[in-house]
Amino acid sequence: MPKVIASSLRKGNAVEIDGKLYIVLTAQNIHPGKGTPVTQLELRRISDGVKVAERFRTTELVERAYLDEREYTYLYEDAEGYHFLNAETYEQITVPKEVIGEQAIYLTDGMTVTIATHEGVPVSVTLPSRVVLEVVETEPVTKGQTAAASYKPAVLSNGVRTMVPPHVTVGTKIVVSTEDGSYIERAKE
Repeated sequence: MPKVIASSLRKGNAVEIDGKLYIVLTAQNIHPGKGTPVTQLELRRISDGVKVAERFRTTELVERAYLDEREYTYLYEDAEGYHFLNAETYEQITVPKEVIGEQAIYLTDGMTVTIATHEGVPVSVTLPSRVVLEVVETEPVTKGQTAAASYKPAVLSNGVRTMVPPHVTVGTKIVVSTEDGSYIERAKE
């Protein structure tokens, strides 16, 4: 396996440490005022799903594993996990719930995602960075509020709570970040 410097690792990359395969959940480069810069990684071991934290010097070499990444379309969820279809080969793949994790709330019928597999086993799912959702509950507009500083709470069609500008009302479709659930903009219809 090729070696790469630790500071080049990003979310979704696969690395091999001590003969075990890990998926990078978060990668953060830390440059203290004094001392050596380090890369802090939060990893999930593929074999058993255990999360671990590792810290490397930013110039340290790490073995990077390459995964087979393909686009799949989301079909449905059942007790086994989430089911996806490869549009080119019509092959179906089942992804365990722990692989998708908290991002599962953003899955919608027909959504195209990228699934990374290692030796045929799904190890990570990358959702689109933005999704369009409808506001199902929010406070009414209060006269005199300025749009610059004030946001109000809202509940979206998938149950996620987020903060939206005052002009957004119930029934409005908005664009939301799948990374943190934050409001991006009003959806263009």
